[in-house]
Amino acid sequence: MPKLINKELLNKLIAFRKMLHANPEVSGKEYNTASNVTQFLKTCSPTKIVENIGGTGIVAVFDSEKPGKSVMFRAELDALPIQEINTFQHRSKINGISHKCGHDGHTTVLLGLAKLLSEQKPKNGKIFLLFQPAEEDGEGAKAIFSDPKFKTLKPDYIFAFHNLPGYPLNQIVVKNNSFTAAVKSIIIKINGKTAHAAEPENGLNPALAIADILKETAKLSNNDPNRDDFTLITPVHIEMGEIAYGISAGYGEVRLTIRAWDEYTMEKLATAVIDCIEKTAANYNIRITYSWTHEFYANQNYAAAVDIIKEAAKDLKFDICERKFPFKWGEDFGLFTQSFKGAMFGIGSGEKSPALHNPDYDFPDDILPTAIQLFYQISLHLL
Repeated sequence: MPKLINKELLNKLIAFRKMLHANPEVSGKEYNTASNVTQFLKTCSPTKIVENIGGTGIVAVFDSEKPGKSVMFRAELDALPIQEINTFQHRSKINGISHKCGHDGHTTVLLGLAKLLSEQKPKNGKIFLLFQPAEEDGEGAKAIFSDPKFKTLKPDYIFAFHNLPGYPLNQIVVKNNSFTAAVKSIIIKINGKTAHAAEPENGLNPALAIADILKETAKLSNNDPNRDDFTLITPVHIEMGEIAYGISAGYGEVRLTIRAWDEYTMEKLATAVIDCIEKTAANYNIRITYSWTHEFYANQNYAAAVDIIKEAAKDLKFDICERKFPFKWGEDFGLFTQSFKGAMFGIGSGEKSPALHNPDYDFPDDILPTAIQLFYQISLHLL
């Protein structure tokens, strides 16, 4: 256990993390979570607490009141609409909602860092602790960015981590350039015309148009993560007509998620998907509309920021793994790394840990001290 995290503090943090786990709230509705975080922060004597930033977001400011750089560390507040199947005492009390991505742990890490900073304030510059809402639906980072209260902060560097099931417990996972994929989803609506099932020629059934969209967009996938031009298109939802055997369907809907390693490839892929839609509409003389949702920018790690993470981890004698290619999942921290010097890294949750978003997942408290200590050490390298 790192020397800065004594047993009393660790036990307090674990209890807080389990309280958050038992009382999850979905994206944009993190009211009680934010209130609990704010109350905890008040015990840490920050220079200032900024509330209701980007919705339910919070920023705690630790200001040395001396010239220097400013560093931001970010965690997420929201949970997922997943029914928990665990039976331990701190299991979710909310039906159909649970912390299955570890945001309860990420938030607790920043609170642990706040406790350290309350005792050892930065010698120069400022440290911002950002508790961000609505990461899971991709809206939180955008809401933070559009809030005038955030625009006044202007960090020189920004860092975040994600726990990583499948990696050895407490291993630090780093990567230059893209750390997570660019991801966004498209809603495609095919508007035909219903008819009697015995006379489909009198209507316009969307079935063949749906089939063509699925077939043609599948050709755009290159699901090989070792390639720089990696792309992946996944159908996530299809809807057509009603369960009524006398009616030929007149309306259909397809939802796809598309992924690429960088914004350039994503733009090309999105254009190709739109071309498929427009060609299908023309081929079947059917009206098709589309809209984009759940957009996550690629996390473009700044090389100097990654070096700082590695140096801090080496100082602490932590095991470091340099990953060869990005993770396929999206993380809206990418909006921050598109705008500021910064980086996201991972900390192993254990090789036998259930995967993220699985109903039996639980954040491993064993990595709390590692994450807190590493964030603190990063701050020492910059301030």
